[in-house]
Amino acid sequence: GVTRLHPELIKLLGRLKYRTSYGQNVLAHSIEVAHFSGMIAAELGVNIALAKRAGLLHDIGKAVDREIEGTHAAIGADLVKQWDKSKEVVKGVAEHHMETGDTSIWGFIVSAGDAISSARPGARRESLENYLKRLKSLEEIADGFKGVDKSYAIQAGREVRILVKPDEVDDLSAMRLARDIVKKIEESLEYPGQIRVIVLRETRAIDYAK
Repeated sequence: GVTRLHPELIKLLGRLKYRTSYGQNVLAHSIEVAHFSGMIAAELGVNIALAKRAGLLHDIGKAVDREIEGTHAAIGADLVKQWDKSKEVVKGVAEHHMETGDTSIWGFIVSAGDAISSARPGARRESLENYLKRLKSLEEIADGFKGVDKSYAIQAGREVRILVKPDEVDDLSAMRLARDIVKKIEESLEYPGQIRVIVLRETRAIDYAK
C-alpha cells in the first residue's frame, strides 16, 4: 500500500531483507510498522499515505549504518531527505526513537507502530542470558523498596507481582508503591512494550476451633 518510492529507496529497502534485529527480519518489521502507522494515522485523522511511507522507511538507516557514523534514525532521515521531499516522512523517520528533543505527531505515530511490531509476541528473539538478566533486574528493583516481602517477574518479564508485608504497607501505601516501582522501572530498564506491576497485600486472620 506504499507507492511513489524513489528507486534508490527501494534499493535500500531491499538490503533490509538481509538484516535482522533481535531475530526479527528488518524488512518484514518495516512493512508491519507501515501497516500499523497507517492504522494509527487513520484514527488520528492525518494523512495515511504519509504515515505508511514514514513507517516503511523508519529503519532505512540500518541498510547503511555500518558504513556511516550516527544513529540509524538520523542516518535514515538524511537518506530519505535526498529522495523524498515530504517533511512529514522525514520527521517520522528522524523522530521514531524520540532522540531529537521536540517530537512531531509523525514521530509519535511511527514510534507507536515500531513499538507494536517489536513487542508483538514472538516477533523478537532474546538471548537467554539477557532474558534472565531482565527478569532478575525487575525483581531486584521491586525488592529494593521498603515493605516488599517478595517479588516475582512472570509472563516473560511483562508482569511483576509484588507481595508486601501487610503490617508495614497499608492499602493506600500499596497504590503509591506500585506507582513508585513503575517509575523506577521506566528510569532503569529498556524493554519492548509495557510491564504491568501488581502489588498484592494479603491479611490473614487465623484462629482455631477447639
